[in-house]
Parts: sequence; C-alpha cells; structure tokens
Amino acid sequence: MKWSELCVHTTNEAIEPISNLMHEAGASGVVIEDVLDFAKERPDTFGEMYELDPNDYPEEGVILKAYLPVNSSLKDTVDQIKQAINHLVTYGINIGHNQLTVNEVNEEDWATAWKKYYKPVKVSNKITITPTWEDYQKVSSDEVIVELDPGMAFGTGTHPTTVLSMQALEKYLQKSQTVIDVGTGSGVLSIASVLLGADQVYAYDLDDVAVTAAKMNVDLNDVSSQVKVEQNNLLNDVTIQPDVMVANILAEIILKFEKDAYRLLKPGGVFISSGIIKQKKDDVKQALIDAGFEILEVNQMEDWIAIVAKKTEEVS
Repeated sequence: MKWSELCVHTTNEAIEPISNLMHEAGASGVVIEDVLDFAKERPDTFGEMYELDPNDYPEEGVILKAYLPVNSSLKDTVDQIKQAINHLVTYGINIGHNQLTVNEVNEEDWATAWKKYYKPVKVSNKITITPTWEDYQKVSSDEVIVELDPGMAFGTGTHPTTVLSMQALEKYLQKSQTVIDVGTGSGVLSIASVLLGADQVYAYDLDDVAVTAAKMNVDLNDVSSQVKVEQNNLLNDVTIQPDVMVANILAEIILKFEKDAYRLLKPGGVFISSGIIKQKKDDVKQALIDAGFEILEVNQMEDWIAIVAKKTEEVS
C-alpha cells in the first residue's frame, strides 16, 4: 500500500492545532521535528526524549509529518488541511512559513521509520512515558510508568503542555480523588491520574478519533475500570463534581468553559489548565480570577504556560 507523507513547516506555537488537524484528517500519528530540541537543557533526572540526528531537522521552526493513504480523495483532504491551517491565523496563532509538501512513501518504510523518534522519557519526578515496544523497567519503587502507542494517539505525551500538566497532577492530586480530563486526546493525563492515585477519572473529548485512541490506551494500561472515556463537548451537560480538573487545550478553548469549571469543582478543588501559548497567559489568568479562582502557580516550559488555580468558595 502507498502512503503520502504530509510535511508542514511551521512554528512551535502551531504544533498542537496543526497536529489535531492532521488527526482529524485521518492521520494515525504525527512526527514533530523541532530545531529547538537541540538547544534544550534537560535536567539529568528527566533523561533524553529522542536519539537526535541534526540532518532530520529544519534550520528554523518546526516540521510536522503525518501519513495518509494514497486514494482518490487525497487531493481534497490535503486542500482541506491547507485551508484549515490558514484559518488558524484568525485565532491569533502564528503559522510561520506554512509550507506544506506531499511525498509518497512505501508502507514498510512508514510503519517503522517514525519509531526512532520515540524513546522512554521521564517527564516528572515520578512519571515515565514509554512506547509499548520498549522493555522499560522501573528504576525506583514509586515510579509511575505510562505506556502509549503514539500510532494510535495524539503525539507521544512528551510535548511541554502535557509535561506541565503531569507535573501539576503529581503535585496536587491526592489519593482517592476524582478527576475530570477535558479534551483528553490520547488519554495520557487520565492514565497518569489513576497511576498517581485517583479513584475515578472522567475523560472527555469532542473528537471521536481521540475517544477511540484514549480508550485503547486506557485498556493498554489496565485502568479501564477507573477511567470512563466519553465523547463530549467540553463540560456540556456534565454534573460530576471532581476534586481536580485538568485541561490541556488551547487557550481560546479554555476561555469557553472556565466558569463551568469553577461551578463543577468541589470547594477547594484544583483546576490545571495547560496548552496556553505565553502570549495568552494574562488572558487566561484574568479569566480564571474573574470566574472566582485563586491562582496557585503559573509555570512555563519553552513557549508554553500551565496555570494551576483553586476554587476558594466555601461550603454554605
């Protein structure tokens, strides 16, 4: 079978939305080649993400690669992706060079080549994310291992927005609490929540591809009895009152439901919001304050922000 490799030369800011567009178009995985990977200083305790070859990377910006089957509708699909990427500027997202190229590859080349980018990575003091094909063993008794098959999901779980979310979960989530994961994607944050001690997690995503991927990864990590994955638009019609809510989504989406998040959280509950480009930090922070939240932390990794807020309302 023949496959088409779609390459988009863009910016770090556009990684998340363009990756989502690729998945919505039918891609089962996205490779991220970010020149900034070579400039990162990672703490020794968190290890290396990839085995890097400079020849694979652009001189500047980011290249996203996705794979679609060659068929009669491919041209229309590519045109739709181009239009959707161009539309991102209306949300204030910098799409940079925005150069899209299409190359044909053989299935046997595509099926294994991308795996060289994905190795086990320690993303916090306790959490390590590893691909299913790696035989990774715990190095400490309290280490939490999340297994993912990125061919099914929304990336490898090592993007800064996800890492910031997991670090906050590790810090604020307490044993036996209930969690809502808004925009679950691969389900990685829901899985990590259970492994960190959550009693029950409700994972929501509007995209049916994400719902399928999350369910598969939840099963893969043997936490299906504690994680309920459902297709849902943000918090519409949700009545569950969690102790912790996490949302790794674009800032523009967070600003659509911050009041609902405050309403649903239990008094003293924690809202972890990530996926926020630094230019949108103040907008999201002020919206959370206006909704009634107390800001506990604002953390940054590269150009991305995570805000941890607390519901301070007293029980009447």
